[in-house]
Amino acid sequence: MSQLDTDTICAIATPPGRSGVGIVRISGPGALSIGVEILGFTPTPRHAHYSDFLDSNSEVIDQGIVLYFNQPHSFTGEDIIELQGHGGVYVQRALLNRALSLGARLANPGEFSERSFLNNKIDLLQAEAIADLIDASSQQAARSAIRTLQGEFSRKIHSLLEKLLTARVNVEAAIDFSDEDIDLLSDTRVKKSLQEILLSLEATLRQAQQGALLKEGINVVIAGKPNAGKSSLLNALSGLESAIVTDIPGTTRDLLSEEITIDGMPVHIVDTAGLRESDDVVEKEGVRRAQIAIEQADQILLIVDKSTAEEDVEKLLAPLGLLNNKSIHEFSNLQNTTIVFNKIDLVEGSRAEANKTCIGNIELTTISLSAKHLNGLDLLREHLKQLIGFNSAEEGAFVARERHLNALRNSQQLITSALDHLNDQSPLELIAEDLRFAMAELGAITGEFSSDDLLGEIFSNFCVGK
Repeated sequence: MSQLDTDTICAIATPPGRSGVGIVRISGPGALSIGVEILGFTPTPRHAHYSDFLDSNSEVIDQGIVLYFNQPHSFTGEDIIELQGHGGVYVQRALLNRALSLGARLANPGEFSERSFLNNKIDLLQAEAIADLIDASSQQAARSAIRTLQGEFSRKIHSLLEKLLTARVNVEAAIDFSDEDIDLLSDTRVKKSLQEILLSLEATLRQAQQGALLKEGINVVIAGKPNAGKSSLLNALSGLESAIVTDIPGTTRDLLSEEITIDGMPVHIVDTAGLRESDDVVEKEGVRRAQIAIEQADQILLIVDKSTAEEDVEKLLAPLGLLNNKSIHEFSNLQNTTIVFNKIDLVEGSRAEANKTCIGNIELTTISLSAKHLNGLDLLREHLKQLIGFNSAEEGAFVARERHLNALRNSQQLITSALDHLNDQSPLELIAEDLRFAMAELGAITGEFSSDDLLGEIFSNFCVGK
C-alpha cells in the first residue's frame, strides 16, 4: 500500500468518556490540509504547538496541543496530525466531526496499526504486540509485549529464516546441478546446520510459550465433594470474600470465577458445585456445569477434607470419573489433576507439605494445606507455577499468540521431517519442499507471507484509534 493509494482516516485515540485529555488522530495524504483548516496555520513537523481548534465558521471548538508528523517519519508512515484537547465527550465528537467534514473517514479498528504494517514501519508481530501491551494486566505481561514491540521476537524469526534459506539454497543447488560433483546426502554441513536450526527453534518456542502464558494465563478449576473447602480456597487464593462459606454442604450451586496473578502470570480460577448425587434440580444443574468446567480446565484442584477418614487416592478421585461414567483411569484430565488435602488445622500432627503419588503410570501431586488459616498456600502457588513451566527469572520471554505457537510447532515438524529425509537419503526434492514450507510457516509469523483474511482478523480486534 503506497501513500497515494490510501484515503485519509481519523478517530478518537483515547477511551470514550470524561477525561482530562482527549486525542483525535488523523492519518493519510489529506491529514496536513485538514490540520491547516482546523488550526488556521501550517504546523512545523515534529514540534508541539499550542493552538485553537476551529470549526467551519472559525469559532473555537477547543484549545490544546497539535503535533504534526510528516511522512514517512510517523507511526503509520503517512502524514499524521494529532489534536490533543480536553477529554469531554462533546469536544472530542466535535473535533472528530470537523475532520470528517473536511474529507477524512472514520478509521476501522486497528487501521492505524495496519497502515504502519503495510507501510513497513512495523512487522505483524510488532503490530500484535501493540494490542497486547494495551491489554497487559501485569508487569510481566507488559515487559513481554515491549520486548516483542522492540523487535526481539522478530529478530529471532528472521535469524531462523536466514539460516533456513542458506540450507535450502544448498539443497536447491544440489537439485539444479545434479550432474555436478555435489553429494549433499554425504555432506554433513547441511545436516549439522538443520540440527542447529532445530535447537534454536526449540529455544524460541519455549520463550514464545512463556510469553503466551504471561498473556493468556491458565484456567484452574476447583472441584470436590460438598463442604471440602472449595470456596474457602477460592477466597484464600484471590484474597477476596467472593464465595459464600458456611458449614452447610452444597452452598455453591453455580460456577464462580476470579482472576489472580502469580508472579505476574494471570490465573483464571473457577469454583464449582460440590460433586455428589442429588435430587435437587438446582444442585443437579450445578453439578452438570461443574462437569463441563472440569473437562475444559487446564488444571484441576481436587479438594479433599483432610479431617474426615482418609481413603485411598483412587477413591478420592472417583467423583471425577463418575461424572463421565468412566473409571478414573479413563478420565481425560487425570494428568492435570492435583489433590489438595484441606483443613489440616483440624487434624492433629498434620502440616503443610507437598508429596507425590501414582495412579497407574501417572504421577500426581498432593498438597496439604489450610485454606482457612492460609497455611500452605505458597506451596500451592509454587506448584501451579511449576505445572505450567513458569519461570520468573526468564527475562527472554516475549508475547506470543496461539497462531505463533502453531507456526513454530509446524516449522519444527517440517525441519525434523527434512532431517529424517536426509538421514534416509530420500530424494532431495522432499527435503527442499520441507524447508520451503518451514520458511512459509515462519514467514507467516512476521507477516511476510500472510493472507488478507489473517490481517483482517488480527487488526479487527484492535481499538478504533490504534
